[in-house]
Amino acid sequence: MLPHALPDFRLEVYLGHWEFEARYHLTASDPQTLTIRELLALGSAQDREAFAELPLGYTPTWGTERLLAAIAATYQTIRPEHVLTFAGAQEAMFWAVQELVSAGEHAIVTVPNYQSMESLAIAAGAEVEGVLLRIDEGGLDLQEFVRLLRPNTRLVAVNFPNNPTGIVMAQEEFRDLTRICESRGITLLSDEVYRGIELDPLRTLPQAADLSATAVSLNVMSKAYGLPGLRIGWLASQNRPLLERLERRKHYTTICNAAASEFLAAVALEHAAQVQARIRSIIAANVPRFREFFARWPDLFEWQPPAGGCVSFARYLGSDGVETFCRRLVEEAGIVVLPASIFSSSLADVPQDRFRIGVGRRDPEPALAAFDSYLRGTRR
Repeated sequence: MLPHALPDFRLEVYLGHWEFEARYHLTASDPQTLTIRELLALGSAQDREAFAELPLGYTPTWGTERLLAAIAATYQTIRPEHVLTFAGAQEAMFWAVQELVSAGEHAIVTVPNYQSMESLAIAAGAEVEGVLLRIDEGGLDLQEFVRLLRPNTRLVAVNFPNNPTGIVMAQEEFRDLTRICESRGITLLSDEVYRGIELDPLRTLPQAADLSATAVSLNVMSKAYGLPGLRIGWLASQNRPLLERLERRKHYTTICNAAASEFLAAVALEHAAQVQARIRSIIAANVPRFREFFARWPDLFEWQPPAGGCVSFARYLGSDGVETFCRRLVEEAGIVVLPASIFSSSLADVPQDRFRIGVGRRDPEPALAAFDSYLRGTRR
């Protein structure tokens, strides 16, 4: 067991209440998904026949050979034996953080973040510090990271493209961060779940596991592939002994993934260019629509599209405050967005005038029209 209790997962508690209750889900962190029919249409006739005849038995704990090969092919240096699959990114994060840092050790994480990144490290008994992203400038202060390093720093955990801000670290700074961690014997855990759907391909970062023999890359089918229902995630690292230890931990949770999910994930990854091009086209079509919406309300909002991924952190300028605004928006108009409190941190002061909004779902016009109508109603 973790030596310290885990707090409520604020995002999941909030969405557990509103995600399927509200009429409009404008804060989705996953882009528009595919149906099984659409996904299988990307494969061959043999794939479709094989899926229909797929035995629903256990799969290998590491993942099927086909899936491991398909994942490895998305990297430059990673081979199939350098990949361990999990039931989504959350399981991978759950075990990786516990393996990589413990009581008496030091960790640094980016803020804001996906809550488990910091909560798990704190619950493991580590001393954890955060580096606040420069949200308005769209970057990270690498010097601040270096200043926080200690002799007992064992883990640096980052998330780019970032959830909830959409920030992408500069490429050369990311390479520098990777080199610094490796030179000091620190494991860099890089959450890369949104990598690959940047509208500007020049903003796409290299993957940490390709850059360093000690780094660990975290990824999942949910975000940059738009297939959260498959519940397939993975860790990639050239550090095979680390993955072997994590496989032993996985025996105590899921043991293995669902056979159907592994099959479909392999098909999607083998056609990754098509899958991600489709998502980029949806985001590219949506950005002007959201920009036009926010431009109509300059006294209430400041907004920039995500540099990467499909979520961004808009600023609310109203005098009632973002928490009241988000609560009234969902209760009175059935529109759910995530207020800043969901992404608050004990490590750094996340700006409390923000809310997360997603731009990855197809046909956002009805939601934006309802949003606009609600705002006009409040001005009467």
